[in-house]
Parts: sequence; C-alpha cells; structure tokens
Amino acid sequence: MRRMTYSILATVAIATSAQAAAPITGRWVTQEKDGVVEIYACGESICGKLAKFLKAPAGGNAQKDVNNSNPALRNRPLLGINLLSGFKAEGNEWKGSIYDPRRGKTFRSVVYKGKSGNLVVKGCVGPLCQTQTWTPAS
Repeated sequence: MRRMTYSILATVAIATSAQAAAPITGRWVTQEKDGVVEIYACGESICGKLAKFLKAPAGGNAQKDVNNSNPALRNRPLLGINLLSGFKAEGNEWKGSIYDPRRGKTFRSVVYKGKSGNLVVKGCVGPLCQTQTWTPAS
C-alpha cells in the first residue's frame, strides 16, 4: 500500500512539473532581428534587458529612450534597458509587462516557448494582442 501511495505521488509530481511553464531565460533575437534581449531571473520574477543592437539605431549604441511617455526617462540609454519585467509562471505561460521603446509604452505581456523552441512574445492592450516570435541567439 505504501508503495502504491509513493507511486501515485510521484506520478502527480511528474504531471505537475510537465504542465509548468518552460524556462524562458537566455538570449533571444527579436523578430525584426534588430536586437538581442537577455532574459534572466530577477528576484522572485523574470526580467529581460536589451543586451545588444544587431542593427545600429540612428543614435548608435548611445540611442536614448526618446519616445518614453515619461519625460524624465527620455535621456536614459536604450542599451541595457529593462524591456520585460515582473514575469511569473502561470500554467504553460509567463505573464508580466513588456516595454516597447518605439511607442514609449508598457503593455501587459504573455510569453511562452513555442514547439520549435522559439519564444512567443505577446504585448496586449485589453483583449487585443500583438505577437512576435523571438529566436535563440547564438
């Protein structure tokens, strides 16, 4: 009887871990192939920063966050800026916030690993979402 109980508990533990969100940490090339985002653990959540420009922006590596809706933040450099913040695993997905420096706005976001190993990144306003696919950086 004791063996059966342990067997059931082990099966439940394996099934639960299989349903957990796949790890999303690492370095990812954006869909436009213009930057690399490094996703990492930050405290109790997951964050992601712009680690590298792949296409030099007009201002080079010194490009500032000029479109930010907060005038006090418009002088900060884009390189190294946190684009993803507060992501926590919920089922098969990670949910948090994503900052779009082109629009200067932060959106609700859902991220998950696709079947191909790519990262599916959604930025949402209400029920409407825009989806991108990021690929692993080499």
